Amino acid sequence: MPVPARPRLLLVTDLSYPARGRRYGEEDTWLASRLREEFDLALCQPRDARALADSFDAVLVRNSGPVLHHREAWEAFRAHALATGLRVYNPLTGKGDMAGKGYLLDLTAAGYPVIPTVDRAGDLHRLPEAASYAVKPVAGADSVGLEFLPREEVAARLDGTVLAQPRVDFRYEVSFVYVDRGFRYALHAPDPERRWELVPYEPTGTDLAFAGRFVEWNGLAHGVTRVDACRTREGELLLVELEDLNPYLSLDLLGAEAREGFVAALKRSLRRFLTEEPDVAAER
Repeated sequence: MPVPARPRLLLVTDLSYPARGRRYGEEDTWLASRLREEFDLALCQPRDARALADSFDAVLVRNSGPVLHHREAWEAFRAHALATGLRVYNPLTGKGDMAGKGYLLDLTAAGYPVIPTVDRAGDLHRLPEAASYAVKPVAGADSVGLEFLPREEVAARLDGTVLAQPRVDFRYEVSFVYVDRGFRYALHAPDPERRWELVPYEPTGTDLAFAGRFVEWNGLAHGVTRVDACRTREGELLLVELEDLNPYLSLDLLGAEAREGFVAALKRSLRRFLTEEPDVAAER
């Protein structure tokens, strides 16, 4: 079926979702206003997505609510999308946070520049000595369930549902945002204690080579990806998170040129996504 001149887009978002330092509702409301320039668009709460999705040409998933606080509704929607070939943006083939944080184990084992991660007590010896260790749920987000524990208490917590990492003494965190596989902008938090007090960041070629490795590893041809990293005291970048489902974009912190560039890239990406044949087999 040909795509209409103004495709119908369902934006799934929880506008009331609370998040420290981030304005999900405001960001998604603004983004919806810009997408309406080219798409017939409606917003719905995550619990309504399964019932409404079939009336639209594609579904754009935004903010953390659909997964974190609406797990049952999200799983029902996801199963329906995979069974029917419904177009979901980002596509459901991502290997990053949309599949849980187990990818940190895979990247550690493959030797990627990532904070070393284990999930079994028998592997704790593989982690470097640190003053304390971060223990986080495999299926977590937004620091929910995150704890910092001394090494002697970590083994008892590794029951298959959590990961352990050394607590890294870093200079700052930095996020690289991509549309499809093209870099759009970067932001960083100069103060490690204020993760979401971000300012624009001008990446070096080495920085982009670092971030691009993870975008390529993930293999998404379409979608918005945020690569979160920390800069160690020695100057090395280490991956913190590969957010490939519904990354917060901090659009209000960008200059007009970067913000408009992102919106234009997102519109182009969505139109390309809508005109290509969905790879249902790959999504399964």
